Amino acid sequence: MIPRYSRPEMVAIWSAETKFRIWFEIEAHACDAQADLGVIPRANAEAVWRAKDVEFDVARIDEIEAVTKHDVIAFLTHLGEIVGQDEARFVHQGMTSSDVLDTTLNVQLVRAADLLLAGLDRVLAALKARAMEHRMTLRMGRSHGIHAEPTTMGLTFARFYAEMDRNRRRLRAARAEVATGAISGAVGTFANIDPAVEAHVCKMMGLEPEPISTQVIPRDRHAMFFATLGVIASGIENVAIEIRHMQRTEVLEGEEYFSPGQKGSSAMPHKRNPVLTENLTGLARLVRSAVTPALENVALWHERDISHSSVERGIAPDATITLDFALHRLAGVIEKLVIYPDNMLANLDKFKGLVHSQRVLLALTQKGVSREDAYRLVQRNAMKVWEQGADFRAELKADPEVTAALDADEIEALFDLGHHTRHVDTIFARVFGSD
Repeated sequence: MIPRYSRPEMVAIWSAETKFRIWFEIEAHACDAQADLGVIPRANAEAVWRAKDVEFDVARIDEIEAVTKHDVIAFLTHLGEIVGQDEARFVHQGMTSSDVLDTTLNVQLVRAADLLLAGLDRVLAALKARAMEHRMTLRMGRSHGIHAEPTTMGLTFARFYAEMDRNRRRLRAARAEVATGAISGAVGTFANIDPAVEAHVCKMMGLEPEPISTQVIPRDRHAMFFATLGVIASGIENVAIEIRHMQRTEVLEGEEYFSPGQKGSSAMPHKRNPVLTENLTGLARLVRSAVTPALENVALWHERDISHSSVERGIAPDATITLDFALHRLAGVIEKLVIYPDNMLANLDKFKGLVHSQRVLLALTQKGVSREDAYRLVQRNAMKVWEQGADFRAELKADPEVTAALDADEIEALFDLGHHTRHVDTIFARVFGSD
């Protein structure tokens, strides 16, 4: 991913230096286990650890690979140059390249998941804080982009919190799904390496042994992982779209923080654009673009092919780096989001009480009016508001068919905004618990 949309903490997980360090640890731990089993001399296993504090020469490995056309062999050759070819002769004993590559990928995905979980925690904290702050701040609820009935800004934040909380649980499950390792040798039969080696390496690398691998770890695990990233990205876009709509000039119920010296347009000095949330919408598309290739990686030929390899070299760093950046960008937007309660109230009453139409409908049916007739009476007066700019309450009070069932005081009571916030605390308790 390009630096513009990257955080160094996540980028470091996918660096060549980190990858080769993990390769080394896997090989060294495997040597320890082999020595414990008496398969190789203890002295040789100890000699490998002499490279523990060595910074591997990425350029040298690339140079060797240019000849061998094999990345793992290039690394093993370089390791032999460091610790001595004779001392390193038992490195990779009974193993195959995928033992190193797949186990390393899963170590990286687990570490990436931990950073993503931290990003989700920041988003959740921001959403919760803003939900509590605006628990009873009235705003217009909309369906199809059209005024529906009143809600609160706090409920808007709370529903996004609930969604992100589900995403957090999904990501924890996806992390567990890829937290496996395989050191099972060619076609996964352990023919030339003891399963105890795998158990030791996985323990040292913070993984669980893959119950059954072929020559690769099954890719359904990775498909779930990247699908989960895609779902989280869609959750980010869900929040971003709401903020972008709120910031529209004719709505202006909230907007991204506009910092001193910031410019909105090269041509129009008055502009304050929702650039961060528009950016988040685009980043979500990039993360989701990794999902289909990950699903297609599940089906491999026989015990192994490498059609998945080139895909994962691209989507693993790109998807995790992009999502990590997006989570922290979203958290920053929410933390600094400017809310306009007065504009919310003004928008809510823009059509002069029209949002109370359902209450009038229900009240008429309670008075014995058929639902069909009640709907006709309410709609008849509502259309005058849409088409003539009339006052809904006044029109109802002037309609003899309505007043035959409801007196003026009863009509007036139907326009109480507090009716729509009666159960906010109940919903908050469901979302946030006793907090």
